[in-house]
Amino acid sequence: MNNKKVIYYKDELNEEFSKVKITPKKIDENYKYIHKNVIWNACAFLLQNIISVPIKYLYAKIKFKKKYIEKEKIKKYKKKGYFIYGNHTQSFADTFLISNAVYPKINYLIVNPENVSMKFLGNIVQMLGAIPIPDNKEAMKNFLETIEKRIKSGKSITIFPEAHIWPYYTKIRPFKSVSFKYPVKLKTPSFCMTNTYKSYGKDNKKVKIVSYIDGPFFPDKDLTPKEQQENLRNKIYNCMVERSKNSNIEVIKYEKVELKCSN
Repeated sequence: MNNKKVIYYKDELNEEFSKVKITPKKIDENYKYIHKNVIWNACAFLLQNIISVPIKYLYAKIKFKKKYIEKEKIKKYKKKGYFIYGNHTQSFADTFLISNAVYPKINYLIVNPENVSMKFLGNIVQMLGAIPIPDNKEAMKNFLETIEKRIKSGKSITIFPEAHIWPYYTKIRPFKSVSFKYPVKLKTPSFCMTNTYKSYGKDNKKVKIVSYIDGPFFPDKDLTPKEQQENLRNKIYNCMVERSKNSNIEVIKYEKVELKCSN
């Protein structure tokens, strides 16, 4: 694409290029991860599983001509909870592209606190499945209990191990193994969904998203928990790297700035 935007970066692990800037609220022991209020839960069910479904589907289809490859792999686990890892390349669409793939299974997402920090909209985001990362040890207990409850009740949980949004990035950034402790601890399967960008239309100037689904991946029981975590991370990372090679168009060019040591 001519005159494409160029983004310069220094740190693949920590830099964020989302245009949305929100001051995060503190997710402490007082944050309510699971609501017992009947009305709140009824609204959440309607919003997540009925009202938002056609909106998410049409947005993905009209804007991105969204297509899934090998979606049948997750359909075999429709009654079992699992984790699904994805690359983080869209500010808005990433929140539901995986949810569309696993529907009618209810999908939750582990997110940064910023996602639930907007006034009023924060509740909407939580109703749509957001599980924010806690800020202290006291809240961590509630966070982990929520994850376990969702998985054991047969739901799916989406994790973006890259953590930060790089719009239209066509490669897989290095990510840590910390988010792979959940399937190891809960002894549950994991999948990955790799979004790739492909050209179409007149002169191949339009862009669509094709998502590849792989798995299931299981922890290796012959290893220690820490080794299982790292091993699972490596299997999923390597798989996503291979799938990312299917992208054939670059909407935004990312160039790394090499730091020079001064004498």
